[in-house]
Amino acid sequence: MMPSGVARRLARAARGVPALLLGALWLAGCYGFSGGGGLPKQLKTVAIQPFDNQTAVPELQREVFEQLRQAMRERLNLREAPEARADVVVRGTVVKYEVDLPAGVSADGRTTTSTRRRLQIVLDVEIIDQTTGRTLFKQSALQREGQYAEGGEALGRKNALESLITDLVEGVQSQW
Repeated sequence: MMPSGVARRLARAARGVPALLLGALWLAGCYGFSGGGGLPKQLKTVAIQPFDNQTAVPELQREVFEQLRQAMRERLNLREAPEARADVVVRGTVVKYEVDLPAGVSADGRTTTSTRRRLQIVLDVEIIDQTTGRTLFKQSALQREGQYAEGGEALGRKNALESLITDLVEGVQSQW
């Protein structure tokens, strides 16, 4: 049997539990996740300017544009619009593209030699909220590498670009 003072304190404490639970439930109801793309709801449209291309690879400009376009639409829920009417504008420069950097070589007298190569893409990017003039994301010398088997440069470039675009999207989302 408990001493009477302890029993009284326990009984008093037990009366406060329902109020505490009710308060916790109320606070939990005030917090939630939204299913949006991570941007404020007023930002609905985007204009992606073709990136300046300082490399000798002309198709790189188109590939950057296409991957950005897809990411803005699918991952940030932004519709394309002309720059004059867009809420968000994306602009940038393809600064560097280096290819055929050695990544690894393996040779065995019984089999053929296989070579892994890597490439590097460097971008300068700026994403602006035109409704407020605020810069949502700005990064100079954003770089990623892609590895590929000899003769598979396009796949290495695709992987490096996907990684760059993911960094851009996450950089914009981290602002909210």
